[in-house]
Amino acid sequence: MAKITFYGGVGTVTGSKYLLEHEGRRVLVDCGLFQGLKELRLRNWEPPAFDPRDLDAVIITHAHIDHTGYLPRLVRLGYDGPVFTSRATADLLKILLPDSGRLQEEEADYRNRHELTTHHPALPLYDENDAKDALKLLRPVPNDATLVEVCDGFRAGFHVAGHIMGASLVLVQMAAAGRAGEDLRFLFSGDLGHYDQPIVKDPARPPDCEYLMVESTYGNRLHGDVHPAEQMARIINEAVERDGPVLIPAFAVGRTQEVLYLVRELEDDDRIPVLPVVVDSPMAAQATQVYNRWNEEHDEEYASILQEKRHPLRTMSMTTAASRDESKKVNAMKGARIIISASGMLTGGRVLHHAMRMLPDENATVVFVGYQAAGTTGRRVQDGEPEVKIMKQWVPVRCRVEKVEGFSAHADWKAVLRWLEGLETTPRKVFTTHGEPDAAEAMAGHIRERFGWDVVVPAYEQVDELT
Repeated sequence: MAKITFYGGVGTVTGSKYLLEHEGRRVLVDCGLFQGLKELRLRNWEPPAFDPRDLDAVIITHAHIDHTGYLPRLVRLGYDGPVFTSRATADLLKILLPDSGRLQEEEADYRNRHELTTHHPALPLYDENDAKDALKLLRPVPNDATLVEVCDGFRAGFHVAGHIMGASLVLVQMAAAGRAGEDLRFLFSGDLGHYDQPIVKDPARPPDCEYLMVESTYGNRLHGDVHPAEQMARIINEAVERDGPVLIPAFAVGRTQEVLYLVRELEDDDRIPVLPVVVDSPMAAQATQVYNRWNEEHDEEYASILQEKRHPLRTMSMTTAASRDESKKVNAMKGARIIISASGMLTGGRVLHHAMRMLPDENATVVFVGYQAAGTTGRRVQDGEPEVKIMKQWVPVRCRVEKVEGFSAHADWKAVLRWLEGLETTPRKVFTTHGEPDAAEAMAGHIRERFGWDVVVPAYEQVDELT
């Protein structure tokens, strides 16, 4: 009897982990960190409910930390099997995971030096060496639907998901013992991109399956009608009039590249003046190189710009801050400027140091270009709280706060329904995950209303049999 257990990505948009068990084999799909609310973050430190040494394989849908960031911890706890993912995702993980390990070490060191910890000493969840050990386990595969064997009785096919470079829908096929032609098919949407976005191709048509897991980040909302170019042009031009800085917290992988692409377009069209643009994230700079390398996932417009020998992700006055000293120099800049820095939810990284300086500045603008999970500092600022705690210091929020919905790399509920229409057969059961409770319930309701399918909103550690 096959079964699935939900160890993350339910009741929240973080911590994605789904354990498939069949015929004595165990495969973990995604291995993400919990972020946001303290009660969620504490789960990262708890012993996992399964023994990592008993896993036969791990499958990763895409590179973001909420889907991959627990992998070095898993390795530290004894996992030494293969990790299957797309080739572009593997390239991104070579940048992202060591960076995550370094950030955790640096933050623990910072808290110890400044006595900002209730635990003595503060320790990282894992370090850079754990991340490098995890990278040794990667087994890159094409993102072209080719079925590959991940362990005895399990095969997986990776299809373009349109979320970020390398992001995949993953079809897992579990063979019925001794009975050819009766494979059990489980499709994981991963994070599903929406249609007609720049840089990457649209989501691939979903392959037919008996069971389906679909994300629900925007299950209760639609992206705004105003194009992000219009919003961003207004925000930047207003900042120029005030001679004030613009801070854009953005994920280093995916969102930073989309923001750069748009700012470059606005400059090309003379809709904004050429301003200093600083990308204060070494990981984002490296990820941008990966984006240019995997041309089979580019959409037509991105590919055509590359053919013209232009860089689609470089503005006219752009610099990157690679070292900590270069990052500190950004603080000395004056006048209108754009700073793009990670993390996208103000949960850690260099952006926190910029936020501490800009949040109290009435002339500054903070622009959120992605989803802000419950409990994150970004969500608190976006919701209008008058002060927020950063590195155990209370920081007043006097700056202008803007939100640009159209940047989201997640499909809204109408786009999810459009994607589901590509299925030719009815799944036996659909699970809505990767959404806060209201969003997951709303997405389930939309699917039931549109298709009449059996839809379940799973709970943390819930087990479902797959017959």
